[in-house]
Amino acid sequence: MAQDVRVRFAPSPTGHLHIGGARSALFNYLFARNRGGKFIVRIEDTDRQRNVARAEEKLLSSLRWLGVEWDESVDVGGDYGPYRSMDRVDIYQQYIDQLLEAGRAYECFCTTEELEKQREQQLSKGETPKYAGTCRHLTSEQKEQYREAGRSASIRFRVVEDRHYVVKDLIRGNVSFDSNGTGDFVIVRPDGAPTYNFAVTIDDHLMRISHVIRGDEHLSNTPRQLMIYEALGFEAPEFAHVALIFNEDRQKMSKRDESIVQFLEQYQDLGYLPEAMLNFLVLLGWAPEAEEEIFTKQQLIEQFSLSRISRSPSVFDREKLNWMNNHYMKQQPIERVVALCLPHLQAAGYASEEPTMDQLDWVTRLVSLYQEQLSYGAEIIELASLFFKDEIKYDEKATSVLSEEQASTVLKAFMDELQGTTEFNAEEIKQALKNTQKSTGLKGKALFMPVRVVTTGQTQGRDLNETISLLGKEAVVNRLNSFLSQTE
Repeated sequence: MAQDVRVRFAPSPTGHLHIGGARSALFNYLFARNRGGKFIVRIEDTDRQRNVARAEEKLLSSLRWLGVEWDESVDVGGDYGPYRSMDRVDIYQQYIDQLLEAGRAYECFCTTEELEKQREQQLSKGETPKYAGTCRHLTSEQKEQYREAGRSASIRFRVVEDRHYVVKDLIRGNVSFDSNGTGDFVIVRPDGAPTYNFAVTIDDHLMRISHVIRGDEHLSNTPRQLMIYEALGFEAPEFAHVALIFNEDRQKMSKRDESIVQFLEQYQDLGYLPEAMLNFLVLLGWAPEAEEEIFTKQQLIEQFSLSRISRSPSVFDREKLNWMNNHYMKQQPIERVVALCLPHLQAAGYASEEPTMDQLDWVTRLVSLYQEQLSYGAEIIELASLFFKDEIKYDEKATSVLSEEQASTVLKAFMDELQGTTEFNAEEIKQALKNTQKSTGLKGKALFMPVRVVTTGQTQGRDLNETISLLGKEAVVNRLNSFLSQTE
């Protein structure tokens, strides 16, 4: 009977959830759901110096926002816990003892300074740095002398020489590694904390992980993990290493690269929709059978397979993400779009922190005006900038419109019509424009363009009647007066 599908996402709590990590989690989730399996989120917190307060909470929150659900983790429990590496130290100890007793691991008393000197010497000779085996054959007396001198021991795995390890990768095919290129590596640090390669191997085995789906930056770790599986008599899971995500310059996305927004939480804060982000991330490396690009989560679950994952790096195209998010934005109820835009209007000082019903109604009408154009919530600030300017500046095209002979005639007539409005809503403004047409005999661009330019500073834009209504009578009259006073 085939083993049940059990996959995991195992982030380190060292910061925000990176785009690459989010995609790995998503691929694991979709694979598990497609195969009727289980998806586990496990926290790899072995690097205690890099752990960040509340990072675990933020990682889980970002995954929830994306729409990824898990079956076992620190928050929901499960039959294979604990689900944090450092809560499993007692579990690891029996396997450390087993390796030490079998001679497959040993104590190493080398200091950081000694190891760095060794590394520099190897580099100066053009050699690939690896542990030289200094402590490989220490006697009991030598170990005791080191302890008496106050040295703490790490534990190293003893690598078998002249062995070839083959990673049977479900995406990349067979990848071979020579054990001679790997020095004896640390599996337990001097402070007693397990290293990543040791903890992840034990955890994956004990949690019955059937497939390890992760970024190909982990491919170089896999031989070490295979060595530990072999030494402990464990059966290794199947591996699938996914190619990297490049930025738009086709360079590896670095966490220090400030030219690209690359943490999931940032997209949430910018007002992107999680279903659009999920749809977009899946297509970074996975290709559907047809040429469709818009999918529901359920459709992705039904279609997802590892065989459709590319071996080549994918490019994070922000323009495509914006197009996709805009597609989803158009279909949303206005209340949801307002919820994405309002925090940005508030942060810019354009909306009250506690808006009244009238203020919220104005914001709703404003967002509704731009909903068809919006790529993400924060974009409302740029799209609707004309509503928040004290002074209108005309570019060359706008100036050309206002320099035409009939412009002043239209604007004076329109000004007169506005004086008689009472409600100042879109319907009244529409009627005022009709009356202006009748009184001036002008229509089409000759009528509407001067009005649009003077009131908005733009030669094109959204519905003119609603735009003028949202600007408010005072602002519109002031802008008309400002221009007309210059032409007298």
